[in-house]
Amino acid sequence: MEAPLYSNPLFDPSAPNRGALLAFWVGPRHLAGDDGHLYDAVADMLADLGWTSLVIVRGRQEPDEAAEDRQVLRSTILHISPDTLRWAQWVLPDEPFHLGGLPIAWQVSARSDASSPFAEWSAYFTPGIPGEVLIDFVLALGACDHPTAALTGPEAVLDAVTAQGWLRDADEPHSTAMHPTFASRLSLSEVPPLIQDADPRVLTTEPDETRPFAWQAWAEPAMGAPYVWAASFGASVPHDLVAAFAASLSSTAPVLRRVLPESTRDRLLRAPAS
Repeated sequence: MEAPLYSNPLFDPSAPNRGALLAFWVGPRHLAGDDGHLYDAVADMLADLGWTSLVIVRGRQEPDEAAEDRQVLRSTILHISPDTLRWAQWVLPDEPFHLGGLPIAWQVSARSDASSPFAEWSAYFTPGIPGEVLIDFVLALGACDHPTAALTGPEAVLDAVTAQGWLRDADEPHSTAMHPTFASRLSLSEVPPLIQDADPRVLTTEPDETRPFAWQAWAEPAMGAPYVWAASFGASVPHDLVAAFAASLSSTAPVLRRVLPESTRDRLLRAPAS
């Protein structure tokens, strides 16, 4: 896709609503950001799938205080699939922990038994990740009959990105791939702390021991630059689901954007949507 570069933000002063943002088709996808509405994009899709949403509010209320005056300390939104085997939680207001210096926005989890109160795996996504990529991951999760069953091996993940022109790392060809510009990477590496997973090694690993391996992905426009986004998958996340994420992340299809990330706008090609 070839298009002239424009400044960001992109305003149309002639529009009936003066100052309205222009819409552009943008690529590459992995650097396009979340367009400023990561929650709405995913939540709308979950609603279309029939997932139930619940608002979880945690706060403090004095004995004689009216309910409407209660001080809200934290609030998250939980979306649950009809079979209750999978759920997605918008946790950004809580900011429980960070990946690559960015707070977690979405946590997606699954279990094989609806009677179990615990997730067998979880995956974590920060702001800035393209909504299309997270949507494709959740769609793949919703489409599978057994959300915790492993159907493929790790090669499926690497094959998904190399089919779109990504390169395998010369030193770690069986575990790491990157975009040819080196701006984004996907790696099978040690699970970061606080990633919830049913793999018992996650809880029993000593500080000086090697932790279980799982897929990690991130966009770093330049060496040492702040991350645009990051994603971390628990050790028990099926590789075929990560492959769906990887295929969407590396897709060459442009995405619609009105708001571009400041750190990557000069790397993006864009063409007016109308």
